[in-house]
Amino acid sequence: MISNSCRYGIRAVVYLASRYPEKNNIGIKEISGDLGLPAPFMAKILQQLAKHKILNSVKGPNGGFSLAKKPDSITVLDVIKIIDGEALFKNCLIHDGSCSKVKKSRKTCPVHDDYSKIRANINNLFKKKTIAELANTASGSNNIFI
Repeated sequence: MISNSCRYGIRAVVYLASRYPEKNNIGIKEISGDLGLPAPFMAKILQQLAKHKILNSVKGPNGGFSLAKKPDSITVLDVIKIIDGEALFKNCLIHDGSCSKVKKSRKTCPVHDDYSKIRANINNLFKKKTIAELANTASGSNNIFI
């Protein structure tokens, strides 16, 4: 449903949120090591999030990444839109592109109505679920899903 890059991005933002505001500028080696992900791949994802003002990025020996916003003001949807775009919430399950833009000669896909409801529910879930909630759940349950 969402790409590996997006999952890794969400995990990284939750990881940074779990250390917010006490620890700023966490290095890419620490982040990728703790999450068990390749540093170069993680760096590209985090730079993308920094470009869109979700994260701060500081270069140099004391540099690293930190949240640019409070964790309760960042939603899962914010991260998904930056990394994967909005295809999950707009594209047809079967046809290329959006069902609403399907050629007039073609009928709406057979699962359009059912999938539209599911897509709306997923969109609402991701829009309401904050990074702070995920960080609290992860730390409160001793579940380091990150």
